[in-house]
Amino acid sequence: MQAYNNIASAIFDFLLTPFGHEFIYFDLLFWPVIMGIGALQVYKVASNQAAITRVKTQISMHLLEIRLFRDDLLQVLKSTGLIVLKNFIYVGHNMMPMAVMLLPMVAVMVQLVAHYGYEPSPPGSVEVLQLRLDPAAGVSSRDVSLQTPDGVSLDAPMVRTADGQVFWRLRADRAGDHVLTVDVGEERFEKAWAVGGDHRKIPVKRLRSWEALLYPGEEAIPAHSPVLAIEWKGHTRPLAYLPDGELGILLWTMVLSMAAGIALKDVFGVTL
Repeated sequence: MQAYNNIASAIFDFLLTPFGHEFIYFDLLFWPVIMGIGALQVYKVASNQAAITRVKTQISMHLLEIRLFRDDLLQVLKSTGLIVLKNFIYVGHNMMPMAVMLLPMVAVMVQLVAHYGYEPSPPGSVEVLQLRLDPAAGVSSRDVSLQTPDGVSLDAPMVRTADGQVFWRLRADRAGDHVLTVDVGEERFEKAWAVGGDHRKIPVKRLRSWEALLYPGEEAIPAHSPVLAIEWKGHTRPLAYLPDGELGILLWTMVLSMAAGIALKDVFGVTL
């Protein structure tokens, strides 16, 4: 998992932000269009184009039957049933290319979110750092402690819960890419906090499970660790005309990539 994140991040850290993190709209236009074109190529190779064309023609014929024989109830019911059946067949022909496209498209969207979904915390802000312990690990929240670097101070006492969660309310005294140290028993973990400065790739969550693939800003927590997650809520980056942060980037990427695919399908000779 970590090897994949390292390779994907190295590639996309180079490919993304050709004009810097301040000008995000080139990437938010370019990459969804590339994804749409790539999806067309996958669709052309991985799907049965002849079968898709045939089933679409059959659906159109049955729709025409309903219009022509609308006074014949049995014929209308028969044609409607066949349309439903053909639609299931049509969806089945789409499953293979969709499965092939899923992982590459998710990989691109994850990197777009990592680079553009969040912004640094303002200097002087107060944020809550949350740690979640694995209940099966047998480690108590009383075995957890935090060390803060210069530029970060504790704003309130640590809070522990019965279900193995620990919370710290921290103040960003000055700008910088701060590294906090969390000790859990004999193990030590680091968590970054980006404060102030220019827009950049912001590490928000450090996770142990497969979800670490969705947040490649920091190394995944080792699988044997008693810690499930160390995370900030994060400051979502405002996006003009879109929902802020992750949601806006995901919606925009999916919609634009589909629109690009539909608009260019005839250019690439693909039947959808």
